[in-house]
Amino acid sequence: MSPSANAAAKPKLGISACLLGNEVRYNGGHKESRLCSRILSEYFDFAPVCPEVAIGMGTPREPIRLVGDPQAPRAVGTVNRAVDVTTPLAAYGEQMAAELTDICGYIFMQQSPSCGLYRVKVYQDNGRPSEPGRGLFAQAFCARHPNLPVEEDGRLNDPILRENFITRVFAYSQWQQLLRDGLTRKSLIDFHSRYKYLLMATNPMQYKLLGRMLGNLAQHDINELAPRYFSELMSALKSCATRRTHSNVLQHLSGYLKQSLSSEEKQEMQQLIGQYRHGVVPLVVPMTLLKHHFRRHPDRYIAQQVYLQPHPENLSLRNAL
Repeated sequence: MSPSANAAAKPKLGISACLLGNEVRYNGGHKESRLCSRILSEYFDFAPVCPEVAIGMGTPREPIRLVGDPQAPRAVGTVNRAVDVTTPLAAYGEQMAAELTDICGYIFMQQSPSCGLYRVKVYQDNGRPSEPGRGLFAQAFCARHPNLPVEEDGRLNDPILRENFITRVFAYSQWQQLLRDGLTRKSLIDFHSRYKYLLMATNPMQYKLLGRMLGNLAQHDINELAPRYFSELMSALKSCATRRTHSNVLQHLSGYLKQSLSSEEKQEMQQLIGQYRHGVVPLVVPMTLLKHHFRRHPDRYIAQQVYLQPHPENLSLRNAL
């Protein structure tokens, strides 16, 4: 089932509360992300979290920063170094990781000493930042959910990273639905089959590895194998597809139409794939024509492919790829 077919049950995302416009920042302000609050909110439910407020720091408050070892920094006050909230932030990360078991992804506030995922400054005694670290709440939370799709708000401005993240969120959501429906050998094989071309676009080598993993399924305990499969799948989907890999997949899919299309239609299809590959048109252009032809000439196997609709069409995520 495509994500858009189950619009009634919106996947839930964890999110730094300030990104939804909540005035929880150290200065009493917010960092509202219009992408999150205006666009993504139509397709996702949000679970807003501000760990600094949750551990009792109040608003407004003295800002904190990371200091010391970038691999194991401490979170202390920028004015009063005696304010040390390292342990409470990490503990709250573990607490929320245990509570938020129904989310399918998390959007963190960038550069935050509590919530930042990447390139968070870690200051040394000389006052200069060293190699970057990760926010303490985010570190503790992600350690408990290694397969969960996570991203920072700023990086979501990149159309490739945005599309990749949302694709992974829906993959995570569909896996959770599979588990709720009851995992069987057939349902696992069917799930993998539906992700063939999406994996071919993101990580073709991993697709073959996952196929071999499921090749002798009857000899394995499915309850032991399935979590390993899913972990490898989510790792593979972190790779961002390129114009070259997308073009390769489009060529494969158009091959299913070779008996159905006229020579002129085939030529048009090849022309658009070539234009996409060379950066002349966005991905949505050849995809739209391909879907048009498959509506006229349905194929049951292709109709099941997540690649054709990995996220709701109205999000228009492929218009900028």
